[in-house]
Amino acid sequence: MLDREGYRPNVGIILVNNHNEVFWGKRIREHSWQFPQGGINKGETPEQAMYRELHEEVGLRPEHVAILGRTRDWLRYDVPRHWVRREWRNTYRGQKQIWYLLRLVGRDSDVSLRASERPEFDAWRWHDYWIPLDTVIEFKRGVYEAALTELARHLFSHPADRKPRWPQSMVEEATPALRS
Repeated sequence: MLDREGYRPNVGIILVNNHNEVFWGKRIREHSWQFPQGGINKGETPEQAMYRELHEEVGLRPEHVAILGRTRDWLRYDVPRHWVRREWRNTYRGQKQIWYLLRLVGRDSDVSLRASERPEFDAWRWHDYWIPLDTVIEFKRGVYEAALTELARHLFSHPADRKPRWPQSMVEEATPALRS
């Protein structure tokens, strides 16, 4: 199901523990890491899709989490053309997402990456809130920054903590360009 502009409606999930660390999942049989996310089915609300995806990808149920916030608007990213299936290339552009910030109120042991027949992740870990900006695939980075920044107000009382803290590796990569 695509909108008129070629974007697939989707939800993204930022799951945090009591230390405000984020759940970071390793995609099955790949070396890439990401937040849980997935499509919104016809007739489903974004919140219903979020709970379905949370269970399918992470094995958690509504009683394991508390909703802390969600993005006000859709956040979009374009998928590079060479990643798009040939039969979709004329219509599909990427994803448009509503992002949810959830607090794990259950235990780490409630997480199950094998809750569905087609698992998305084969490993997971807790990370500092801003680390995903350094490790997510580049074409998703802008959406991740927007979602993390918008939702940080629900976790951090000090305004300085609500702004992206770019990892040193990214600062060093950008520094030569700033000198030019």
